[in-house]
Amino acid sequence: MYNSRLRDHAGTGFARKQNQCPNTNSDAGEERNMSLSVVLATYNEEKYITSCLESVKGFADELIVVDGSSTDQTREIARRFGAKVIKTENLPMFHTNKQMAIEAASGDWILQLDADEIVSKELERKIRKIVKTGSPANAFAIPRKNYFLGRWLRKGGQYPDYVIRLFKRGKARFPQKSVHEQLQVDGEVEKLNGHLIHHTAPTLARYVQNANRYTSITAEDLSREGVDVSTGSTLYFFLVKPLKTFLSQYIRHKGCMDGFAGFIFALFSGMHWPIAYLKLWELRRNKQKVEI
Repeated sequence: MYNSRLRDHAGTGFARKQNQCPNTNSDAGEERNMSLSVVLATYNEEKYITSCLESVKGFADELIVVDGSSTDQTREIARRFGAKVIKTENLPMFHTNKQMAIEAASGDWILQLDADEIVSKELERKIRKIVKTGSPANAFAIPRKNYFLGRWLRKGGQYPDYVIRLFKRGKARFPQKSVHEQLQVDGEVEKLNGHLIHHTAPTLARYVQNANRYTSITAEDLSREGVDVSTGSTLYFFLVKPLKTFLSQYIRHKGCMDGFAGFIFALFSGMHWPIAYLKLWELRRNKQKVEI
């Protein structure tokens, strides 16, 4: 939930709410050289981080990589690009490491990326202009092209997938409560043209790896919300919720037009819920064992 006005960079507006963050920036109109920090949180991203850093090395004034103790060459690759690398724990709530990267940045503007994202040339031009000339907006929402099994998902509610990624230092932060949360921004958020290219799951193995983490976090959320393990809940999370999710993505949002990839994405999105519910059951069972 946002606490400010979100509008197109061209000027069309609509309202959202943003939480308050501390103000550490001068006015956008102040005449001085502005700088850009690109920040990432990583864990075993050696297959993807090179393309990500290649896409920003020409215009980033600072690269910050907070790494959750990768066991591959992620940190070494980042250092070759001149990044400041901070090694830490690989926490279940990975937004904590993203926030750590944000706090380590010194640039006037911050571009927060995931290692499997690439900045398009069009987006690079837009970012360069904003950093050079300034903006009354405190943050920008950027559309993503999500690639699943090698195909750009145009339907199924996956495009345009606006994410807040570019913002003034001190004006945005992660709440660190939900796996799908956006940055909370103090002030105005505008839409920005130009795309982030997101290779969300080039292989099924990559998708399953991410899904395992997401379902574990969802199970923790369900536990905190007090969801019970009962016959009614079992029917809901095994039948109602998966079917509703699948039909929404595949039929209502026309994921069927994305071919086999669209079908698999909608199917797996529905399967998220019974898997998360089983993990909730496991959490409750383990808790009972400890209490006994």
